[in-house]
Formats: sequence, C-alpha cells, structure tokens
Amino acid sequence: MRVAIIDMGTNTFNLLIAETNGDNSYQILHNGKYAVKLGEGGINKKFITPEAWERGLTAIESHVNTISFFNVEKIFAFATSATRDAENGAAFVNEIYNRHKLKVDVIEGKTEARFIYQGVKQAIDLGDRVNLVLDIGGGSNELILCNAKQVFWMHSFNLGVQRLLQQFKPSDPITPEEVMRIEQFLDKELNLLFEASISYPPIRLIGSSGSFDTFKSLLANAGIIPSTKQNYAELPLSGYNTLHQTLLKSTRAERAAMKGMESIRVDFIVIGSIFTNYIIKRLGLTSIYQSEFALKEGVLWELMDNAHNI
Repeated sequence: MRVAIIDMGTNTFNLLIAETNGDNSYQILHNGKYAVKLGEGGINKKFITPEAWERGLTAIESHVNTISFFNVEKIFAFATSATRDAENGAAFVNEIYNRHKLKVDVIEGKTEARFIYQGVKQAIDLGDRVNLVLDIGGGSNELILCNAKQVFWMHSFNLGVQRLLQQFKPSDPITPEEVMRIEQFLDKELNLLFEASISYPPIRLIGSSGSFDTFKSLLANAGIIPSTKQNYAELPLSGYNTLHQTLLKSTRAERAAMKGMESIRVDFIVIGSIFTNYIIKRLGLTSIYQSEFALKEGVLWELMDNAHNI
C-alpha cells in the first residue's frame, strides 16, 4: 500500500510518502518539509496568527500537490503542539478539511511521544539499557526513557523552542545572564524528568528532529564527523560542546552564514542547544546520538504493525 504521512509541527510541516509491503518492510519514495512557523507570534497566547494560518495552508497545499504525483492510497495527517493548544486550532483543521477533504488528527503529547519512540527505534538499536530520547519541537519537547523493548517513562513538555524564544526574547547574541535565566526556568519545569531519571538512569541521549539534524549537519560541515546517509549518527561530546559555545556567541547573521545551517533553524538553534546542553549536564550524559527518524516514521511503523488504531 502506498501511504502519505503529514506531520504538522509547530515549525515545519513534514511529508513522508512510502510504499509498504506485506512483510513489515517499506520503501521511502519521498521525504519533504515546508517551513511554516505556525507558532510564531501566537503560541504563548494559544492562538494561530493570520500570517501563520496562511503559511500553514500554503504548506498543506504544497504537500497535497506533491502527493498527487504518487498515486497514494491513504493520507494520514497529524497536528501537534501549536494546533492542539490554539483556541482556533479546530477552525484551522476544519479549513484544511474544507479545502482538501484532508482529515487531520490532532494528537496529544503522549501519542506524539509514542510515535517518536517507534520512529527512533527503527533508526538505531536502543539495546537493553536505558536511553533518553529527546525530540525538540517548536511547541513541545518529548522526553522518553526507554530501551529496545519498552518505554519506562515518557512526557511531553510545553518547552519547545518557539515557546521559549517568545517567552525570553533573548538578545543578539544571547547573553550569559539570559542563558542562566532559561536554565533556572528549566530547573523548575523538568522535575518530572529528573525524578524519573533516578529510577531509570539513562546512559545516552538520542535526539530526533530539527535541532539534532542541524547539530549533525553543522558538525559534518565543520569536518568533526563524517557525512553519512545512515539513519543515525554519533555526535562526539567534545565536538558538540565546541559547537554549543560557538552558537552561544553567534549573532543571527553569523548563524545564517554557517555551512550546514537550515534557514528555519537560524532563530531557534541557540535555544535548542541550551536545552540540549542543560539535559546533558544535568543528567551527566556522555554519549549523544542523532536519529534521522521521528514521528512520521513511527506512524509508518505502527501502520504496518497494526499495534494501534491510527
């Protein structure tokens, strides 16, 4: 069966088109993304602004047009933090349906985390010991303590980079005092993670989605790690620490000129790195990996596995 999966995130709308086979295997036919910034200007007010609304509709139209070239049998669309929290999120989803007859499933944070776990599990061997999977989004960050066999604990925190950027409005470049304020805020907000980590101490951090894809790209372009087409990459802690300090000192213009920097990440990558560095230091982690797979690949796996009624 040929399927399309649309992941309507807070920063980007991602599209995956795949051919599934009867033996739980598949071929990816198309992978695409569209920068939307759906949460820009309104996420902390629980509102999708008119400008973000139009960007979202344009992205959906682009993805629907792409899908039309692939003879897709089923389309599955999922909306996450910005849409589920917005007071006009239901109206936004309704307009998409009215325009394209496309049903969008607005999923809860725990469902999002479950999909992410299943996606990451397809990219990297999680082994028997505890891993911390971190998916940094625009609206929410999913944190999952897990191994290859089970999830021990998971939670979706409304601490995405778009939310933190609008809340703290950092200088350009960000100041040490601003970094400290963000970290003090995280101290209070992430207690559930710290408590769970006592029972299930993780041995490594595995990051999926935008920020970690950008870390990988920047490190590869700097020659610190080899470029690879594998579904995962190890990010050396020393290399990441150097990159983190570079990002903290950078202006927006300097980040925009960095080789390997996606334009959609220029405004968000400093916040994403502060969050990542905070988690690494707070939990004493010494091993970092990046997963190419996340939510949409997890949806694909569950479709094939029939483990859940999607």
